[in-house]
Amino acid sequence: MRATWKPHETSGRLTSQSDLPDSVYAFPKQRKEPLTDARHVRNAIARLDQVEDVSAADRELAFANIKKAAKHYDIELEETSAKDVGIHPQSAANKSKRTAARTRTAKSKR
Repeated sequence: MRATWKPHETSGRLTSQSDLPDSVYAFPKQRKEPLTDARHVRNAIARLDQVEDVSAADRELAFANIKKAAKHYDIELEETSAKDVGIHPQSAANKSKRTAARTRTAKSKR
């Protein structure tokens, strides 16, 4: 999928989100996830799998835009496609939390 993202440098402060061109968003059609600086790019990749009301094609375009913006802002991405986003080792952390909760419950019943 070809990225549509273009850097948007502005002097002064933006008065509202509507001042930004569509080309600055990860999801340009829906105007979701602006990619105006490194912090926004990191946030967009972290939330890519949480954005609602978008198609798989929209999500792939968003990933291509995020990837292009990440390169512009010198951010290294571990993910190689939109399908990789959200697949992190947090499930292991959640499993250890559940195990700890069961252990605490078992000890309190003794």
